[in-house]
Amino acid sequence: MGEPGERAVAGQRLGAPESFGVSTLEPGQRPPTAPPGRQVSIRVQMLDDATEVFNISQRAPAKVLFDLVCAHLNLAEGDYFGLEYQDQRKMMVWVDLLKPILKQIRRPKNTILRFVVKFFPPDHTQLLEELTRYLFALQIKHDLACGRLTCNDTSAALLVSHIVQSEIGDFDEVQSFQHLLHNKYMPDQDVLMDKITEYHRKHVGQTPAESDYQLLEIARRLEMYGVRLHPAKDREGTKLSLAVSHTGVLVFQGHTKINAFNWSKVRKLSFKRKRFLIKLRPDLNSVYQDTLEFIMASRDCCKIFWKICVEYHAFFRLFEEPKPKPKPVLFTRGSSFRFSGRTQKQVIDHVKDSEFKKVPFERKHSKIISNSSLTPQDRKRAQVQKEVRVLLDSPGLPDDALLAGPPGVVVNGQKATLPPGHSPDGHLPSSQTSHTSPLTSPLLTEAGYVRTDDEDEVQRKKFPTDKAYFIAKELLTTERTFLKDLEVITSFQAFLRKEDNMPDSVKTLINSNYEPVYQFHQAFLKEVEQRLQQWEGRSNAHIKGDYQRIGDVMLKNIQFMSLLQRHGEVLVELERSCRASRQLEGVCRELEQQKVCYLPLNMFLLRPLHRLLHYRLILEKLCRHYPPTHQDFRDSRAALADISEMVLQLQGTMMKMENFQKILELKKDLTGIQELAAGIIATQVLILVLILVLILEFIRLGCLSKLSGKGLQQRMFFLFSDVLVYTSRGMTSANQFKVHGQLPLYGMTIRESEDEWGVPHSFTLFGQRQSIVVAASCASEMEKWTEDIRMAVDLAERTNGPSTELLSTSLTDSKSPEEGGVEAESEEELSASRSSLERHAAQRGNTTVHVCWHRNTSVSMVDFSVAVENQLSGNLLRKFKNSNGWQKLWVVFTNFSLFFYKSHQDDYPLASLPLLGYSVTVPAETENIQKDYVFKLHFKSHVYYFRSESQYTFERWMEVIRSATCSASRPLVTQRKDPY
Repeated sequence: MGEPGERAVAGQRLGAPESFGVSTLEPGQRPPTAPPGRQVSIRVQMLDDATEVFNISQRAPAKVLFDLVCAHLNLAEGDYFGLEYQDQRKMMVWVDLLKPILKQIRRPKNTILRFVVKFFPPDHTQLLEELTRYLFALQIKHDLACGRLTCNDTSAALLVSHIVQSEIGDFDEVQSFQHLLHNKYMPDQDVLMDKITEYHRKHVGQTPAESDYQLLEIARRLEMYGVRLHPAKDREGTKLSLAVSHTGVLVFQGHTKINAFNWSKVRKLSFKRKRFLIKLRPDLNSVYQDTLEFIMASRDCCKIFWKICVEYHAFFRLFEEPKPKPKPVLFTRGSSFRFSGRTQKQVIDHVKDSEFKKVPFERKHSKIISNSSLTPQDRKRAQVQKEVRVLLDSPGLPDDALLAGPPGVVVNGQKATLPPGHSPDGHLPSSQTSHTSPLTSPLLTEAGYVRTDDEDEVQRKKFPTDKAYFIAKELLTTERTFLKDLEVITSFQAFLRKEDNMPDSVKTLINSNYEPVYQFHQAFLKEVEQRLQQWEGRSNAHIKGDYQRIGDVMLKNIQFMSLLQRHGEVLVELERSCRASRQLEGVCRELEQQKVCYLPLNMFLLRPLHRLLHYRLILEKLCRHYPPTHQDFRDSRAALADISEMVLQLQGTMMKMENFQKILELKKDLTGIQELAAGIIATQVLILVLILVLILEFIRLGCLSKLSGKGLQQRMFFLFSDVLVYTSRGMTSANQFKVHGQLPLYGMTIRESEDEWGVPHSFTLFGQRQSIVVAASCASEMEKWTEDIRMAVDLAERTNGPSTELLSTSLTDSKSPEEGGVEAESEEELSASRSSLERHAAQRGNTTVHVCWHRNTSVSMVDFSVAVENQLSGNLLRKFKNSNGWQKLWVVFTNFSLFFYKSHQDDYPLASLPLLGYSVTVPAETENIQKDYVFKLHFKSHVYYFRSESQYTFERWMEVIRSATCSASRPLVTQRKDPY
């Protein structure tokens, strides 16, 4: 090979400076570009298994060799790759690009370097060139074949089917079978031959570039994607493995990830001899000690892993190349290794801004001409042929159905329809549960039931079948709900205008913050509606291709979506003003009694902040769905970058305001806890928020049974950052819970007590002045409570000692007169809605706290945060268990509940269905539901069937409902005790 000047290197294509890299230790010092001297030949094995020989000066840094390899491949995004070799200790080592090759490899003539992927990004859409994605696909192929990328048989077969499609093209029974016989893509491939060919049949018309894209889409969701295991042990001698990814340091037991330490939580990584140390940042919420220690085989093993951690952190976390540090004059301590080179952000920015000519490349193992080497006429002809084959092979099927696997298969990161009669975990659907009966409402009974025929189904088949259309339609449907939610705030403005002596501060904040947002979203909704009508072929859309996209609409309006910088301040000022003005407090109470206010008023005030999260979700789905060549991909990606930046800037505010809103809401559900928020309300807004977050943090609420002289008594527990409050159901008009006592968490200990008391799932809480015995409804509930209490105890002990008592009640378990008897109210009584007072009581009795009481379950602050992101709206067809017809309803999912309307124009819901405790599955064959895209909600004897319009909407409804029915998403742990 020639010298670097003979052809343009990848760095020059990328717009790089002349230097090959800058050491982070030595200011201004650059490695020599191409020093004269004796040449040495280095063999490099490429990802397509070809071996190339490169000649470089023996004194040249390895960066010269690396750039020659990238120039040979004409690779602009070479920063994701690296060179590795096996040293004399039989260990795989990354080449240090700042040092000469001869100082790293003793016998270069007998060593073969491997050019492989080094940094695996979280999303393959961040790889902007087809060549880069092809090389990544080859890396996945290697990892799958050698057993490094482990996964279940379904995912493995699907991966192989995409590899085969890229290599030989569309399915041919004889050719495909022979190809699989002569090529081994994974261990135990023979037993999966039938499944591989079954999937291969469905990839008809898929180009090699599209196959690469789908392969990476599936692979990036696997737990072992891009993972290199480094053997280690914990302090107790348990065998583990360490790994590093874009998120941080990972801990594996076998091939199961049991822990992850995010970069934001890691303060320092170091090693001392065979000990690898992770020093965590001080975190009051963490259950781990400040420094974690792992034992590795040798100091060299520690250093190798430490180096790759340093590089991963710098590449993914820094915005630009780190500044060089001064070089010590006399003495040095520790390793001099530092990351040098471009960060991922710099790579993306340079490639995105550069206008270089894309050149064709050869797919060594593929028998198909690469799409990148075709002329525009050839590509158009190939696209027409693909569409013809699709129509001939799969008449009437939607586009995404061609890629969908059999029931229960993960396809394109989504879950396809499950086998009839099976739930996601493989068990038969069952109505057996330990929870009590659900809340009901008139609309959820047979009374007033309206049937509808299948005209809607005939009509919907005329609509586009592309997945992007349904993603855009989700934007439309949820935007309609969001605008209705904003109208609740405008109603509040009208209430304020009618009343005299209302605080000017509240009026000003609401008018200035919500009026512009409401006006913008009115116009934005009309634009989205118009685009969807054009996409569906309505209006005068002469050229459908110009309208079959939504990313451009999002990008054009993205700058106006930042009109919400002070919405958290509105929430704080409103609470402060309500405490100063009984008249304003009455206005808020009156508004919440209206049917239109189907959620607490404070939640509507935070809706604009929450809406950003859904915009980000929509754009992420579009970017994952679109191939990079799609006309809407660039706009969607740019809009995603902007909206992600907004979310990042507002994330801290969101967390504080969600915690504040939840505490204010809990205050309404409890009596005897007025001082909970009163003692921390300050006149200055910023001071209030700061004090609120520092003093009080909500963690979990839910039902536990408390052991007393009368036996087990049902109690509602509320866990905060420094106190555990327990209550009983009161008999007030607002269905509030009465506080019985509180246990300060400082110094508290927990002991499991099943054997001691003979009560399943029981444990004892030992406080400094009091101890109580409680029992959870099941083992999982017990684990959630004990883990969160231990975490909260640790949090309390890291503060400045015991906290002051927040409640006015005594620490003893004082009992109300009515507590001795069994409460007589039924859940049906809670849905009464006669007078406004009764409506208010019903709404208060339908909050999450009351649902947890009746369903005997619990919800954490993590669950509430997840619920904020999982909101959905749209038309569904609903059927009862013993009915024949289907009823069309407009359904809104939010706050762990389904809200039912006749249409999206309705101002208030007709009924609601809280989902905590429910199970969501697909109907069994014996239930005789002869329709597509049907899911089933069931709780004891209560069963409802819902029908969606497409595979995409079916999967989305299943996804968001599972987020409410399966509460408390927790990290995967294999054992209760801390492994460190």
